Amino acid sequence: MSRIICIIGNKGGTGKTTLSHMLCQGLGLLGQRSACVLTDTSREPLSPDGRRYVTADARTPEALHKVVGKLRTMNGWIGVIDGGGNRAEMDRTLNGLADIVLLPFRDSHEDLRTVLRDLEAFPNAYALPSQWPTNAWARDAADRSVAQMLGAHRDRLLHPVASLSATKLLLQKHIPDGLPSNVGNACRALARQVMDVLEIEDSARDTPHPANQDTPTAPPPPTVLPESYASTAHH
Repeated sequence: MSRIICIIGNKGGTGKTTLSHMLCQGLGLLGQRSACVLTDTSREPLSPDGRRYVTADARTPEALHKVVGKLRTMNGWIGVIDGGGNRAEMDRTLNGLADIVLLPFRDSHEDLRTVLRDLEAFPNAYALPSQWPTNAWARDAADRSVAQMLGAHRDRLLHPVASLSATKLLLQKHIPDGLPSNVGNACRALARQVMDVLEIEDSARDTPHPANQDTPTAPPPPTVLPESYASTAHH
């Protein structure tokens, strides 16, 4: 059966669109068929050429209904819906359509306050730290803020997606022929943890990679909440 993943949240600028394309790219690298679905009317559709996933334009209610209906008939496919920011009504609509909801947030108290409200509004959603600092000191401070403000929802926190400037290549109208290996690794890591939550078997996990291809690398361990990030809770 198909699955629908919606990336939503009231706070803008948390990386929903980037994460949507990263997740689809990672799913493609792991052999999963996926579609990245655009609903944000302030953005233009991107070309599917060169991507490991298809793209779909669902910027009107009619188009969204049609795309989701089609995805539900496509066995084994995964639809990733980019909800856009500051659209509370759309968030509620997408929450009702989704098998799993992701709520990205960045390293700021404003983002943490917003995602806390969203976690309370959407009790089956998972919070996803986005564009997370890679400097050890900054990462430690960010993790401590999460522990302080979101500790009550520790079982709904996914592992952070580190800040990586090259992921912007996925948002080009036409992506380059080859993407940097660190982008591929980050996309795989994101896809794997979402697949774990959905209990989708990862047939590529134990498959050896040729020497000339990038291989998955584990993200650095968190400095705080070791049992919270990379949640093993299943949806």
